[in-house]
Amino acid sequence: MHEGREFHGNLAPADARIRSRKRLPHWEAPKAIYFVTFRLYDSLPRGTAQAVVTERNDIFGTAKQQGRAHSASERERLSRLFSVRIEQYLDRGVGACYLAKPTIARGVADALKHFDGTRYHLHAWCVMPNHVHVVLEPRGNYSLAGILHSWKSYTAQLANRILGRTGPFWQREYYDHLIRDGKQYSRSIRYVAENPTRAGLQEWPWVEVRSRGGI
Repeated sequence: MHEGREFHGNLAPADARIRSRKRLPHWEAPKAIYFVTFRLYDSLPRGTAQAVVTERNDIFGTAKQQGRAHSASERERLSRLFSVRIEQYLDRGVGACYLAKPTIARGVADALKHFDGTRYHLHAWCVMPNHVHVVLEPRGNYSLAGILHSWKSYTAQLANRILGRTGPFWQREYYDHLIRDGKQYSRSIRYVAENPTRAGLQEWPWVEVRSRGGI
């Protein structure tokens, strides 16, 4: 684990907005930091994934219908929806777990780090057997969606070539959380750093923290 960058920036953007996609809505804001998770296509049972999408859409829809921002309890509910419901399944190692193969994990890690400092700042990342966590800050005109698309497109082609297979590699959607304060930032960094240990992975090399947790 590498300790490095300390962040001093805008963790509570006032002009955050929702960008809707086919299934999951996503928060976006300029100069924001995000905690993002993307996963392999077979890493969750179909019913579990759909239930999470439905509940998240319900939370977003209620606030939108009432013309208001999300309450603290709704933000906590959204956070727990991922951290409890989704992460429990992911850490069980469901699916083929292609990211456990060192050549593929290294390729994903290299892709994450390739444009660090130019298109985005990486604060922390972890490549798990069937999913990836990243805390990052997009730079310039690069959007979160564009960054995720680039990572997933390149690494899917790389992994399929290594595996000698074709077909989907990553799940199309991803889960993102816009970090709004120092407490959330520190919690996200710690979550990424400790994920291998929580999942029972010993001496897991595919994790790096580039922030000292300072705000």
